[in-house]
Amino acid sequence: MKIVLATLNAKYIHTSLALRYLRAYAREDFPDIDLCEYTIKDPGLSVAADIHKRKPDVVGFSCYIWNIEETIPILQMLRKTNPNVKIILGGPEVSYDSRMWLERLPEVDCIVINEGEKTLHRVLTEFQRERETGEPARLELVPGIVYHHAEKGVQQTFPADKMKLDEIPSPFDDDDLPTLVNRVVYFESSRGCPFSCSYCLSSIETGVRYFDIDRTLAELKRLIDTGVKTVKFVDRTFNIHRRYALTVFDFLIKNHNGTVFQFEITADILKPDVVQYLAEHAPPGIFRFEIGVQSTNDVTNDIVQRRQNWEKLTNTVLGIKNSGKIDQHLDLIAGLPEEDYHSFRKTFNDVFELRPEELQLGFLKMLRGTGVRAQAEQYGYQYMDNAPYEILSNNVLSFDDVIRIKRVEDVLEKYWNAHRGDRTVTYLMTHEFDSPFDFFQEFGDYWEERGWNRIGHQLEDLFKRLQQFLTARETRNMDLVQGLMKLDYLKAFKNKPRAIWWERSLDKSASSSLIQQISDSPELLGAEFAALKLNEQDIHKHCLLEVVPFAIDSMERGAHLLLAYYEPGQGQEPKYFAVALSAVDRVLA
Repeated sequence: MKIVLATLNAKYIHTSLALRYLRAYAREDFPDIDLCEYTIKDPGLSVAADIHKRKPDVVGFSCYIWNIEETIPILQMLRKTNPNVKIILGGPEVSYDSRMWLERLPEVDCIVINEGEKTLHRVLTEFQRERETGEPARLELVPGIVYHHAEKGVQQTFPADKMKLDEIPSPFDDDDLPTLVNRVVYFESSRGCPFSCSYCLSSIETGVRYFDIDRTLAELKRLIDTGVKTVKFVDRTFNIHRRYALTVFDFLIKNHNGTVFQFEITADILKPDVVQYLAEHAPPGIFRFEIGVQSTNDVTNDIVQRRQNWEKLTNTVLGIKNSGKIDQHLDLIAGLPEEDYHSFRKTFNDVFELRPEELQLGFLKMLRGTGVRAQAEQYGYQYMDNAPYEILSNNVLSFDDVIRIKRVEDVLEKYWNAHRGDRTVTYLMTHEFDSPFDFFQEFGDYWEERGWNRIGHQLEDLFKRLQQFLTARETRNMDLVQGLMKLDYLKAFKNKPRAIWWERSLDKSASSSLIQQISDSPELLGAEFAALKLNEQDIHKHCLLEVVPFAIDSMERGAHLLLAYYEPGQGQEPKYFAVALSAVDRVLA
């Protein structure tokens, strides 16, 4: 029996852990399985054609909020081109309101609800028996599914029991591993979540189950030895089991070999001794922590049953940040119950005060099966009919408010999260705007007024538009701001940029004279620069000279010559060196 397991990933770089688990569990009895990963950008006809040419007897789709609407036309085409193919759906998007999905999609034979490895195997066993005997598949004997019955219509069986996780074979095949090297590999060491946040599907499953620690470490070593660049743990709260988490951290610190690992962390329960251990032992850049804050409004957190100690969370985030070892990605959700525009502004500013490397501003999704969706009427929610079911408004947040916050998100992503202006944005938020939120909001409003949301942009456009915005609002100290923007722009390149967006402050003659003087007296720029032993040709080729109105280390006012050195062949950010312009002004004179 030919089986195709397929999904549409959000991006090519992503990989499907679910499909690999399903294949691993089924393949001993069903060896002819193709694992097919596409993206939501792929034309539906092309996907259907690729699956069709494999001549499957069974096709299974893994369904999520980001791909369900793109998946439906594909399965409908497959049904028309092969009326006898068995079509199975699974995944979180169809595990709730499953009867509705089957009634909406008569092309589908059955839906696997929740955990799918054992359930899919049982379904395939029944389809294989049907092929061999000609008798109808006894799907009523398979726990954990919804299916079409020829006479009774849509039927649902009893829920399946939870599996013992170590019964599931490794999802990572030796043949498959080399294809994962340059993609994001998803990994789990546990299933379930101990918390009950009513906006999250993970809250529905009670209890946390763990894979055996020795198995987990062995699997991680295989990925490391293969040369996988990024591993993202999908455990909902990785650090809930302190000893297990420490064992994994310690193993990865000793064996990482350059692989980057990302974890979802609950910061207010991460013990200070763990933070201290990571600060002392973690290599820089190897770990990334994603921390869901969502809201700092106590009333809102009570409604969504989210227990959170803000003081402990703050101490943890700052402790990790001060170590300089681990990048942190903090999450917010706009649109939670009873959090209006002004409350969300406070939440945003509270969290931004921690200066995370990334701050993801998301909007509440009214996911099927969640408590917040069940309470939608109580809090006046209006939301999209189809996935991703994003909020449009509620009783305290108007659609106009939502759209305004969307503008904040847009500029936040372009500048802060993309690190296109860290120095500049930090200065502006601290000195020129009432708060971080106000900077992003005002700039986002201006961005839309100018129609820039409808056209693309290059890197230099981001800086030109920021300058245009700041000039239009008559921002103070623009010379200082422009100096910071120069530093941020030059930092974005790994090699000396061919063009810059500002008018040069040094003409070719002055620049050449300065380069000659620096070559003759490199100690002007300090011992570190002198140690590079760059000759005049090296400086011309790999360095860029500019004038900024401050000392780059202290921000003390005064014109300084800035030299940005791009070390050849290293692919790294430039090194900055500076000297007071008065020390070399005889050249300019």
